[in-house]
Amino acid sequence: MEAILGPDSEPFETFISDQMSSSEENDSEANNKSMLNMIKHKDPESLAIKLCNFLNSSQNIDSREKCAVLLSKLLAAAAADDDLCNTWRNLSVSTQSTIKCTLLNRISQLEESKSVILELRGAVMDLAASLIPDNNWPELLPFLYQCLTSTSNNKLKESAFLIFAQLADDIGETIVPNYVKILHPLFLKTLNDDTLNDLDVRIAATTAVISFLQCIPSSHEKEQFQDLLPGMMKTLTDGLCNSDQEDAAKDALDLFIELAENEPKFLRLQLVVVVGSIMEIAEAKSLEEETRHLAIEFMLTLVEARDKVPGMMKKVPRFTDSCFAILLNLLLDIKDEPSWHSAETEHENAGERDSYGFGKKCLGRFSKALGGKTVAPIAIEQLSAYLDAPEWEKRHAALIALAYIAEGSSKVMIKYLEQIVNMVLHSFQDPNPRVRWAAINAIYQLSTDFCPDLQEQYHNQLLPALAAAMDDSQNPRLQALAAEAVMNFCESEKPETLIPYLDGILNRAFVLLQKDNQMVHQAALNALAATADLSKEHFQNVQAYGRICECMGKDFLPYLSTIIPPLVECAQLEPNKTVSSDKLDDSIHKVKFGNEIICVKGSDLLAGKSVACQILALYAQKLEEDFYPWISQAASVLVPLLKFDFDNGVREGASAALYFLLHSAKLAVEKGTAQGGNQLYLKQFEHDTEVCATKLSGLNECLEVLCAGEDLATEETAKRMINLLRHFWKTVPAATWESACSLLLPQQEMELESILSPEEDVNISMKLLVL
Repeated sequence: MEAILGPDSEPFETFISDQMSSSEENDSEANNKSMLNMIKHKDPESLAIKLCNFLNSSQNIDSREKCAVLLSKLLAAAAADDDLCNTWRNLSVSTQSTIKCTLLNRISQLEESKSVILELRGAVMDLAASLIPDNNWPELLPFLYQCLTSTSNNKLKESAFLIFAQLADDIGETIVPNYVKILHPLFLKTLNDDTLNDLDVRIAATTAVISFLQCIPSSHEKEQFQDLLPGMMKTLTDGLCNSDQEDAAKDALDLFIELAENEPKFLRLQLVVVVGSIMEIAEAKSLEEETRHLAIEFMLTLVEARDKVPGMMKKVPRFTDSCFAILLNLLLDIKDEPSWHSAETEHENAGERDSYGFGKKCLGRFSKALGGKTVAPIAIEQLSAYLDAPEWEKRHAALIALAYIAEGSSKVMIKYLEQIVNMVLHSFQDPNPRVRWAAINAIYQLSTDFCPDLQEQYHNQLLPALAAAMDDSQNPRLQALAAEAVMNFCESEKPETLIPYLDGILNRAFVLLQKDNQMVHQAALNALAATADLSKEHFQNVQAYGRICECMGKDFLPYLSTIIPPLVECAQLEPNKTVSSDKLDDSIHKVKFGNEIICVKGSDLLAGKSVACQILALYAQKLEEDFYPWISQAASVLVPLLKFDFDNGVREGASAALYFLLHSAKLAVEKGTAQGGNQLYLKQFEHDTEVCATKLSGLNECLEVLCAGEDLATEETAKRMINLLRHFWKTVPAATWESACSLLLPQQEMELESILSPEEDVNISMKLLVL
């Protein structure tokens, strides 16, 4: 360190050279940074002096730039007011003075390199913001003003304007009140100087104007700056007239965007001229794409500032029409790349260019900001024209735009819902697959934005169209999106309107599950999940899920939590006990299913119970040990069905299902996947299944004997039966007991209630007296 800071310049030059190369040579970077930090903390005074001397003496531009960077970092640390890095306050007054003089001298007279000036200017900005409020750099502001008034050096003027701009941003309350009036004529002169060919100076002046504007609290004072706006616009247009200066013009556009966001009222008096010029930029094909996007961003920023200036954009004739047309045109930046059709994921968007993506976002913002009342009529008109165009890109653009503007305009656009649906349905027959994809995508989005109106009013048109798209085997990407659209469409507040289409959707999803395409496979699973949520309201669909499980195997596991509850509920449905068995098939029964009371034919009810048992058996068989979490729930339903008197098919189904439940439990215990289960559990489960079946059989027989009175039982026998029934009540699982009791005849129910009454001793005594 002593050598670096010593009188010999060579070690310091080597140190600077190492600092310059450290970003390229990672091995030495840590050492170089460590040395720099050590010097900054141990001897910042000598480091600062060395840097200033080197700035004044070195002939190497790169070395001077690195010195400027290091000095800027040193001063930035000082400005950060960090106790560990507060270098500035530890420097002597003499060294502080040397630094300030070096910075201003290099900027004003000696430095020719633009990159070095940039670093020096940054150092001045950082230091000035912390020194000026306490009047610790009194010569700076007069120096900057003098740079603007008594020199023809454009680089110096540019630096002065930019430093004023940054100081206005950082400490505007200190700078702006004292300099706003004296700088105004300098702003005006610079912005309207036709002889000034250096656009950078005029852009710097524009930067300072916008920074000052945002610091002026009074609206009246801001209005005094109105005469500067034409010169600011001229700065922008002059830059765009010369392709060599388009990058500088982009900087000016960025400034106008900042102005539109923070001070939209300032543009109000000259809004028509300003917006007209910006629109010309947005539509100029000769300009770079980035430049046109910045112009569009300016317009959208103004639109989104409506809360600050309500109704301002109405002053611009046909603004909404023109702006929407510009945004819609962005969506034409798309190519029909072959790789799009063979994509394996929905996020592979081959052929979509930058303007296409930018346009989608802009349309959403535009619609949300202006609202449906303003946008909807214009959008419908322009989209209809695009849909009639021979170019597939325009038809595609119309459908994409529809999806993106619907969210912000849905409350008003619902008035056009029939027209919108017809537009989209017509596009389902388009010869171009990408247009058909866009139509499906529109339904996907509209299902959310217009729910439940779309589902309730147009399900009979849209669901068949989506189902047909799921059959389009030549275009797997369309099949996948159609399945996803079905999923979204099913999120309805009134799912009963969609039930008639479930079988067709399930069958198609079953076919898609057998495809190799991962995107199609996943979309089919999502559609199944959505339809499963609907199916729990209607037990007729359980058989379809059996087929799906057979196809998917253990991939079906994630959907069991949705499907098992309605399946169990289906198995628990009970017919009206007052109907005789010979009339059961043709009778109508009211049963609770889900949150509804539904009417079902006796034959259908029995078939549903039988199928539910079969499907539970299938799940346990196919999923093996993975079915373990649902074993207890399934067993509590199946055991009582072993004694279901009305239908042999139900009893056989329950028996078969219990066999597979036992097998599933056994595998889970053996493989260690049964949480909380072991061999003891397995034996207990087997025992409980058999015992429960026996007990339930005994329950029915005991009650038959007791109801017959003394003809079938002695007093001692009746007493034993009563004690046995009470024992059953205490030992059989509650769900199983309730299920068994639901099968009892009315007289048997009354008998059982009497036996289990809290006044048990009295009841038993009375019963024995009867006997």
